[in-house]
Amino acid sequence: MPPVGAPVARRCRKIKILGVILSLIILMSASFAGGMILAQKNELVKSASLKEAVYLGKIYNKYVTAPANKLTQDVDFNQFWQVWDLLKEKYVDRNKLNDKIMFYGALKGLTESIGDPYTVYMEPILAQEFSNDLAGTFEGIGAEIGKKNDLITIVAPLADMPAEKAGLKSGDKIYAINGQSTASLAVDQAVSLIRGPKGSEVILTIFRDSFDKPQDFKIIRQAIIVKSVRTALRDDNLFIISITNFNDDTSELFKKAVREAIEKNPQGIMLDLRNNPGGYLETAIDVASEWIADGIIVTEQFNPGKKNEYLNRGRARLKDFPTAVLVNQGSASASEIVAGALKDYNKATIVGKKTFGKGSVQTLEGLQDSSSVKITVAKWLTPKGNNIDGQGIEPDIDVDLTPEDYEAGRDPQLEKAIEILNKK
Repeated sequence: MPPVGAPVARRCRKIKILGVILSLIILMSASFAGGMILAQKNELVKSASLKEAVYLGKIYNKYVTAPANKLTQDVDFNQFWQVWDLLKEKYVDRNKLNDKIMFYGALKGLTESIGDPYTVYMEPILAQEFSNDLAGTFEGIGAEIGKKNDLITIVAPLADMPAEKAGLKSGDKIYAINGQSTASLAVDQAVSLIRGPKGSEVILTIFRDSFDKPQDFKIIRQAIIVKSVRTALRDDNLFIISITNFNDDTSELFKKAVREAIEKNPQGIMLDLRNNPGGYLETAIDVASEWIADGIIVTEQFNPGKKNEYLNRGRARLKDFPTAVLVNQGSASASEIVAGALKDYNKATIVGKKTFGKGSVQTLEGLQDSSSVKITVAKWLTPKGNNIDGQGIEPDIDVDLTPEDYEAGRDPQLEKAIEILNKK
């Protein structure tokens, strides 16, 4: 993937759940493993330059007249600079004001004014962290967050990561971070507060439907390297493929999983997409194509008159294996594309709870100063034309996994999938 700030060659459609779908998984350490001093130095210089891009630098073209046809006749862009100058002149702590921070804040406000939680502006440091997010190497608590019903919400804690080990669950509302209310925070601001070096502690004040009142969760951040695909062959000859994200490593790992499944020839396959917040569109199409031999995998609807139809890739090596797909409220975006396609073509039985309903398309545009803007450009439709955004994918068999099940080590969703495949 090209670096953020360069032209995005393949339109990295990071269709992560819930909006910013920035991760709570934290910025990669400045020095790469292996002890190569030169590599460490380069990375430190890069990190320093990113920080300078945020806090230093001049504001160029301050009073340039807007190009023709850019603004409607009742918009006077001079008012922006009038407010700017009034703040610089009259604000009580005007000596502490920073032009670059004010400028980035204005751009964030511009994207937020649209009212779409998935269209966001990311200043250089956040843009780099978003790029690292795709690579699957982080330091942090290991959870995806977003905004739902105006509340900062846990979309999906990653398996075996600090957030999950501390007891966080999909759908948890974050009321405070280290005592600071999240009521007025954007997602990227919440991420910044939760971010920190490995070994340090962050306290999240969490509310969930089963709580009488909010509870504090103390979480120790750690270095996280996420392998997005895991496999296991059960004693009853059922093969489990778990996909935690659709990230940079997913395509190759999934190909290995398919080869392993064919070699072991199980009597059925369980595709576990629970708490998978999404990722690359192309990878989702690759995964669904291992079951679907012909037809559309997903439709990208820009407007009533413009759409892209993404066809299968012609592999379908798993089409003859009875399959159950596990989903829950934390399954979003790319996960919903896969589940929706397999459901529409009757290639799998969908088991669990209704998915999150994040079915919009974002394109990532790099800007000159290494910042970037992520813009919603379209919506996803399943092969039968069902809108994913705001609707989600309804399971064929609705099965919950309650807090009591979790505490007791039970997994009714997995058990139901096993029952279905054993019958087949």
